[in-house]
Amino acid sequence: MDPARWAGSVAISYRPPRPVELADCALVWYSAVDDYMARLGRPLPSPYFDPLLALLDHLLTTDPERFLVAVRPATPGTSGAGSHAKEQVVGFGIAAQREHVWFLSQLYVLPSEQRHGIGHALLSQILPSLPHGSGSAAGSAAINVQAPEGSSDSSRDRQLGVLATCTDAAQPASSGLYARYGIVPRMPIFNLVGTPKMPSVLPPLPPGIEAVTFGRSDPSAAIDAIDRAVLGFAHSLDHRHLRASGRTGFVYRASDGEVLGYGYSSEAGRFGPVALLDETLTAPVLGHLITAIKPRGATSAWVPGANDRAMVALLRAGLRIEGFPALLGWTRPFGAFDRYLPASLALL
Repeated sequence: MDPARWAGSVAISYRPPRPVELADCALVWYSAVDDYMARLGRPLPSPYFDPLLALLDHLLTTDPERFLVAVRPATPGTSGAGSHAKEQVVGFGIAAQREHVWFLSQLYVLPSEQRHGIGHALLSQILPSLPHGSGSAAGSAAINVQAPEGSSDSSRDRQLGVLATCTDAAQPASSGLYARYGIVPRMPIFNLVGTPKMPSVLPPLPPGIEAVTFGRSDPSAAIDAIDRAVLGFAHSLDHRHLRASGRTGFVYRASDGEVLGYGYSSEAGRFGPVALLDETLTAPVLGHLITAIKPRGATSAWVPGANDRAMVALLRAGLRIEGFPALLGWTRPFGAFDRYLPASLALL
């Protein structure tokens, strides 16, 4: 593919980012999101980039071949904090490949550079190889992966794989772009925010169920099995990133040692991911996560529309739906989202 064909300008080029350019990517993200949020009357507060930079660094480490920046020759006064002296980062895209699931984590372009095909060019270059006719809703990507140990997926399912992403409901142009590749919006994800005022309304963990922090017990094989059963794929690298970035994970296990699920909370108030084999544990586990770590400020969680138990529990505890929902899209089903809460919109 000729990138200039999509970008509408031979001045645009596409390449992997240099580590120092992650700061420029963060500025592109802030400029793009603040632009459309301002048009909705909800401009962003002053940026705090540390969590985003940690995520970008993590994904650059795990998926360097799926992280591209769009650059053009810099003009005086346009170079970003991390830009090479002769180039300006005007957009970036990054995806995470976890077993047979390809997930678009970030795709942003500076407002002044939008509507010139740069986003389309970035997406087309980080997508896995697609079947013939990929410009339509072809449905599945030809992702070649090894069968995970103990997996019951068919050979055809593993080879085809899944394309997925989360996008803001207020961005119909983005949803339309992804739908051209079969990544169709299928489920809302709601942001619940607030200070829990009535966590006592949630039931305690049932007798015989104990919570053990990951620091004391790190049963990676059991966690991988839960992720494959609930989310559809294992992502141990992301678990390590979450714990390194300040989230505390708890394993929930029965008296006989069987691991029934896990969940994360943090002093920053960020919830998730939460994955449970038994959906009836949803309210007790969320009640435990709310009280196990006292956050410095408000609590925030992303709740899939299919997870009605989590929605009811968190609303009863005092959280409220904030803003408009995000949309989770995929080429074909891959997870049981009635038993899962993601870490964020950028990292399931």
